[in-house]
Amino acid sequence: MNIKFSRRRFLTSSAGALGTIAMPSLSRAADRPVVTHGVQSGDVTASGGVVWARTDRPAQMLVEVATTDTFRNARALPPIATLPESDFTAKMLVEDLPAGQDVFYRVRFRDLAHSAVEGEAVTGRFRTAPADRRDVSFVWGGDVAGQGWGINPDDGGMITFATMRKHRPDFFLHSGDTIYADSPIQSEVKLADGKIWKNLTIPEKAKVAETLDEYRAAHKYNLTDDNLRAFNAEVPIFVQWDDHEVTNNWSLSKELPPAYKERSIALLAARGARAFHEMYPMRESISEPGRVYRQISYGPHLDVFVLDERSYRGANGPNLEAEYGPASYFLGPDQIAWLKRGLLNSRATWKVLASDMPLSLVVPDTSKGGSEAFAQGDGPVRGREFEIADILRFIKMAPISNTVWLTADVHYAAAHYYDPNNAQFQEFEPFWEFVSGPLHAGTFGPNALDNTFGPEVRFVKAPGKDNQNLPPSAGMQFFGHVRIDGASGQMTVTLRDRADVALWSTTLDPKLA
Repeated sequence: MNIKFSRRRFLTSSAGALGTIAMPSLSRAADRPVVTHGVQSGDVTASGGVVWARTDRPAQMLVEVATTDTFRNARALPPIATLPESDFTAKMLVEDLPAGQDVFYRVRFRDLAHSAVEGEAVTGRFRTAPADRRDVSFVWGGDVAGQGWGINPDDGGMITFATMRKHRPDFFLHSGDTIYADSPIQSEVKLADGKIWKNLTIPEKAKVAETLDEYRAAHKYNLTDDNLRAFNAEVPIFVQWDDHEVTNNWSLSKELPPAYKERSIALLAARGARAFHEMYPMRESISEPGRVYRQISYGPHLDVFVLDERSYRGANGPNLEAEYGPASYFLGPDQIAWLKRGLLNSRATWKVLASDMPLSLVVPDTSKGGSEAFAQGDGPVRGREFEIADILRFIKMAPISNTVWLTADVHYAAAHYYDPNNAQFQEFEPFWEFVSGPLHAGTFGPNALDNTFGPEVRFVKAPGKDNQNLPPSAGMQFFGHVRIDGASGQMTVTLRDRADVALWSTTLDPKLA
């Protein structure tokens, strides 16, 4: 059935819900299947996107899409089964949509054992990428429910998601550490001032995640937050992962602490990866099932290159190799070759490199006596820095214009300007790296800066070395907001806190390709 597409906009009430969205009940309905953890959309392009939901039993996910919130002339899509093997989650690729269109979808479930029994529908929306050069707006950040700071209703829950939602972004780039599988959530945490932080808790989060169900539970725990579910229903997600989806600073050489009964890091990583892919609306790779890195084109002004700096890395260690080889892998040769091809073929005004770790901030792995990230300390290019040097040299020689790096991981906000005139390695054009987060976790930093690629700190907001692991209630929760002007192509990057205070901003003029 053909759909007549309109450009009708939805209205948001003062309570924040979409005009027709009903937030799901988290209680089990014995008679009908329910949407247990809200709805999500993700990996949206000009012609479609992925819709996700979870139910409480074997069922069929039924999805309808329309271009108005009345769902008049809605298109019903073929059903998808939800089974215990996927923890009753399902995701559907919705295709053949018009560009630059508000798309409304509603999801309900039909009981597989009783085909006449259907649950109530839950509604969401997303906007497809534009075909023309209109304005684009998105937010980014990382680090959720870390260091034992969980959902505290007395503090308003995960407030940063409510703040980001007010900006009505086209999408949300999640920079990783979507959960803290290695970070138990206790019912109470005593604060430095003697007050008590009170967490909502679930049994599975009382210990480190080891089983597949415990990894799944860590993701579901976050989705019990009202702010996050409301955000997910309105804002599509482009998600990547980092270490805490499995355990802190993991590589295949990880030496697990005594808290783990399961001693195989490879098995833990496989379980963590499966839960991650089940719980997010990602487009899946046929050529490499489970692949995280991918390119998402969001109109003529923007291509997003989502990187995976966890799956292909060599062992964490001193990171001081004088030549590039397997010990220095971080992205790995195949991903680097893919990135170069994508950058070379991109015709977008801006190329955003979504990196789950910063380029020049020293992130130590004390358990291995070495480095967790790219940077290994001041000096010439060593170890994992060979990959960054290779990418930066390629961008200069191709040449490729208007690249920007966005990242999180270190739990504070910063803006870094890279100038070859100040660098040990100088074969690159100047560029920016912006850091944001945490979205809802402990606040740390600032980290030491490596001078190999000549970074200059233009802005930093961090608690300082004597005031680490601040709770979300301290207010130092950060996200980044990017606006691309459709007419001029200018990109404005603003770093904000959870109270929506604009801490720092800059506007970048595009170079003509």
